Amino acid sequence: MYKKILVPVALDHGHDPEDAIAIAKTFSGDGTEIILLHVLEEIPSYVSSELPDDIFDNAQKGLKSELNTVASNAGANVRGVVVMGHAGSTINNYAEENGIDCIVIASHRPEWSDYLLGSTAARVVRHASCSVHVIR
Repeated sequence: MYKKILVPVALDHGHDPEDAIAIAKTFSGDGTEIILLHVLEEIPSYVSSELPDDIFDNAQKGLKSELNTVASNAGANVRGVVVMGHAGSTINNYAEENGIDCIVIASHRPEWSDYLLGSTAARVVRHASCSVHVIR
């Protein structure tokens, strides 16, 4: 069983993380920590300079609140984290910096553009230094 499982979630896209959390729980044992990670995509500086200063703080607070609700409904060993960055690389960096044993990530059916650019799940699988379980 894994000690630390990372479950990336995209709350701003309306995805339901319950399946990923359920799978993470099947991989967990006593004392396993499940971390729900939402990556808030960075906005280019030429756009962010035109936005109100508190927009990022408000967005982060709202996402943290929503993620904490999901985490508390999922169980005692589940917690939520919101970070800023590019989803694919930030997920892998977070996993490496925090000793994650396994990443449980949802994926959509690939479209033609995904074969050229790669989806977030594909980037995580290609570059992760730990086990990755992809669900569809």
